[in-house]
Amino acid sequence: MIRIAIIGGGISGLSAAYGLEKQQRKGAELNYVLFEASARLGGVLCTERVGDNVIEAGPDSFLTEKPWATDLCRDLGLGDQLIGSNDSERRTYILLNGSLVPLPDGLMFMVPTDFPATFLSPLFSWRTKLRFLREWFYRPAPHVPESTAAEFIERHYGREMLERVADPLLAGVYGGSADELSAASVLARFVDIEAKQGSLGRAMVTARKLQGLSSDKRSPGQSKAGPAMRSLFTSLKNGMQTMVDALVAQIPESARRTSTPIDAVKPESGKWLVEASGRTVEFDGVIIATPAYLAAGLLQSQIPQLSSELEQIRYSSSITVALAYDEKARASLPSGFGFLVPWAEGKRIRACTFVHNKFPNRAEVGTALLRCFLGGTRDGEILQLADAEIAATVRRELQEILGISAEPSFVKIYRWPRAMAQYTIGHKGRVDRVRQIVSAAPGLALAGNAYAGIGIPNCIRSGSEAATKVITDLAGGAAARAHGLIAPSRGRN
Repeated sequence: MIRIAIIGGGISGLSAAYGLEKQQRKGAELNYVLFEASARLGGVLCTERVGDNVIEAGPDSFLTEKPWATDLCRDLGLGDQLIGSNDSERRTYILLNGSLVPLPDGLMFMVPTDFPATFLSPLFSWRTKLRFLREWFYRPAPHVPESTAAEFIERHYGREMLERVADPLLAGVYGGSADELSAASVLARFVDIEAKQGSLGRAMVTARKLQGLSSDKRSPGQSKAGPAMRSLFTSLKNGMQTMVDALVAQIPESARRTSTPIDAVKPESGKWLVEASGRTVEFDGVIIATPAYLAAGLLQSQIPQLSSELEQIRYSSSITVALAYDEKARASLPSGFGFLVPWAEGKRIRACTFVHNKFPNRAEVGTALLRCFLGGTRDGEILQLADAEIAATVRRELQEILGISAEPSFVKIYRWPRAMAQYTIGHKGRVDRVRQIVSAAPGLALAGNAYAGIGIPNCIRSGSEAATKVITDLAGGAAARAHGLIAPSRGRN
């Protein structure tokens, strides 16, 4: 009987456990135990209800185009719970000199594809607009050294595009700074275009025409998507916690160990020793689905080379603040999904989502439900403030930006210390070295947002692939496939 330990009960660890559970039900001779240091499973996926308001403490959705989360939900019987974002309402604003300015239609991240809309936008100066035209003639650059996202964006579109659009967008996704993030890791598609085709704008416009989407305005700005088009974001009717609850329900209680922090993981005589609270338990394989810095600590004494690589993966911290306002405040708000705040604006709010617009049935009738995001690599110190100070800061800045002076009916504050991996310069090489070391360690696998994507679908995939790797190592690749233990995997993207 194969015994496997899973350390970390976030979405990656739960996905790994679910993969092992399914193999066990098919007759695989294995047992597993899921260890989680905290009292609850699910990690940053956490939903709270206040009346009929659905409040996400962490991520509120996932990208529809990445299939792993949708596939998992359907496999769990949650297909009828999936809901798409209200893309007809999708407009995003940028705070510029204290006023909200909409992103122009056709802006594909930072690449203009609708020149009339871009040239009429007050978001950019004429100097930057002329830079957009010049970029059309950018020649292929196949041998450019690894660049930061800031360097990459600036050489195509200039500093204004970087500071007003790209950096706030990257801060919203990664909680990091374009000056530190690696373009090869966070803008991989655009880096590939630069190397092969040169101009990002020319390539994106050509691609849209080839796909018959030349009139589609889907972008971080307003969407005019028709009913046949998939929504950009997908969530669940009753919140992201629904996915966690469904996964936990599939894992026997006897296989779950919450409030059980692990002290060390050691290979010995072809086995893996897992140490917790002075007790050592022997396993044939182990999946470490914790943040990289915790994985580094677990492996430090026995696999120092791997630990050293993992320690170099930095993390950012963040705070989510949810506030509810009355019908009068809701009527005063602009349409759209929310706004982003460039660093130069001098605010501590990095972004704000108008939850009542983004998804259906998320807020009580007549209620304005807002989620504000603070922190990131530039402002990690905000986590040191008391809740009252954070709430006061958010309310003051919302009044300055949106003119809301009313008292919120409630304020909820959620802190996420060192939760978001930062894909800095050298990240791809670092991950390649990590994978090489792990591949040479039979029965060991890593999962989480530190390696090949930070979104929920990527984390789900990493957990599933970790389970497959351990089964393959322990059962033998050919034998595992022959007995149906290993399912064909989708290609990476």
